[in-house]
Amino acid sequence: MSCGGPHDTDCREVLDRVYTFLDGELDETRRSDIRQHLDECGPCLEEYGLETVVKQLVAKHCGCDTVPEDLRAKVLKRIAAVRSELAEAD
Repeated sequence: MSCGGPHDTDCREVLDRVYTFLDGELDETRRSDIRQHLDECGPCLEEYGLETVVKQLVAKHCGCDTVPEDLRAKVLKRIAAVRSELAEAD
């Protein structure tokens, strides 16, 4: 999968490593490269299901705790921004 845009890190590599990225299992250099790519590449965000991953990540780290309202608002704002970017790209 490739969005066709120029990136320092290839889309395929990002998608192969996204779960190790989310689990915090990458060194700082790789983590930074993938974070930058995801900030630039809407198709990759869509490919790995941003909403699902965020929900899983919050559930994994928060367990039964209530999610802080400011965190919830930030996540929802970012999801809305990504959706908007993806809609504009179509």
